[in-house]
Amino acid sequence: MNTAPRQKCLVEFQLAEQPLRPGEVAIVGAGPGDPGLLTLRALMLIQQADAIVYDRLVSPQIMELVKPGAERIHVGKASGCHFVPQDETNDLLVKLAIQQRRVVRLKGGDPYIFGRGGEEAEFLVENDIDFLVVPGITSAAGCSSYCGIPLTHRDYAQSVTFVTGHRKADHSLELNWQVLAAPGQTRVFYMGLHNAPTIVRELTAHGLDGNCPVALVERGTTPLQHMTVTTLNGLVDTINREDFQPPTLIIVGEVVQLAEKLARPAQSGWHSALTNRTAITGGRLPA
Repeated sequence: MNTAPRQKCLVEFQLAEQPLRPGEVAIVGAGPGDPGLLTLRALMLIQQADAIVYDRLVSPQIMELVKPGAERIHVGKASGCHFVPQDETNDLLVKLAIQQRRVVRLKGGDPYIFGRGGEEAEFLVENDIDFLVVPGITSAAGCSSYCGIPLTHRDYAQSVTFVTGHRKADHSLELNWQVLAAPGQTRVFYMGLHNAPTIVRELTAHGLDGNCPVALVERGTTPLQHMTVTTLNGLVDTINREDFQPPTLIIVGEVVQLAEKLARPAQSGWHSALTNRTAITGGRLPA
């Protein structure tokens, strides 16, 4: 029998592309908050950057990974209160690139899913700035998984739709409600707290049962995670009673009823520290 100590195996990660170059902008998804959900490519670029332009949804734990000496520029936005207007953020990225800085535009979730990454990429192209995009785990996928909610399931949801819960410049929320109310799907509303009454009214008016399960997930995958399960009819009361604040996802669909069964508080060392306050409220869920 071989009793020799087992040799420690080291895994080396090699990237296909060259390191971030001076004058180049990397638009990077930071995921929903847990630093363990960063991609390896995202981590590499964060640690190479001379300047990090980041939004308010990037968790403090991820910002701790930025290399010492890098300039950190906060351009965070909140609904109805923009810390830095989008036009100024676009100009800033170009200015930093012209200065031959290695720039990372760091965004919560995925930059191309309700992250305005497409708008910023367009502006960089128009100004002849080299850029690359690194996808991130979008909030819908990360938060739902941490709360025990599979976005698709053969018995409950054969499709999933990501929906914006607010419009540019506070325009009315005009969506294809007939399609969203159809059975057999999961609907995930980003930034939908303000328009929750509209969501309830339109979905029920177009045929979705008011007892349909709904999950609210505030600051998912972070130590401040707050998750509650209610029903469509109880959604607005639950938001007010529990004082949900942005960023909060609204997940509507039969898959939500699996949350209590599938949630695992010790999913990871990071996740085990979550203060995950979970409740079933707002009316009885379907059996």
